[in-house]
Amino acid sequence: MKKILFVCTGNICRSPTAEAVLRQMATNENKTVQVDSAGTGDWHSGAAPDPRACDAASYRGYRMDGMIARQVQREDFTNFDVLYAMTAEHLAYLHELAPRALQHKALLFLADTMGKEEDVPDPYYGGDVGFEQMMDLLEAGCENIIKKIP
Repeated sequence: MKKILFVCTGNICRSPTAEAVLRQMATNENKTVQVDSAGTGDWHSGAAPDPRACDAASYRGYRMDGMIARQVQREDFTNFDVLYAMTAEHLAYLHELAPRALQHKALLFLADTMGKEEDVPDPYYGGDVGFEQMMDLLEAGCENIIKKIP
């Protein structure tokens, strides 16, 4: 079973939404995957996802009920096959956190899934357009992850 962790800043917008998207896509395609999300910081630990992210996900058929923000831990590198960073900054953080032998598990989400050396923009300080753009990128990337899972 493939084990995937999505990582963003506070674990309330991009990474939990990616978790919800991949989980639903895996269910729809009868694929077995363990998926979770975390943030590089602990600002929102214990909090539910941002309501705007929940609304954007719900509008497209993804549920984020029961998700709780947490901070990424060093142990996540042994518990997951891949840790997808939403930005180059998150990737740098993960490379610093990772045991040297496991740094290869941390990948930039759009680079690995779509061949784009780009960040998934943070919609937190923007409006609805930012959340729609986030959804478009997460769905496209997660579709490519699903295609690689046997």
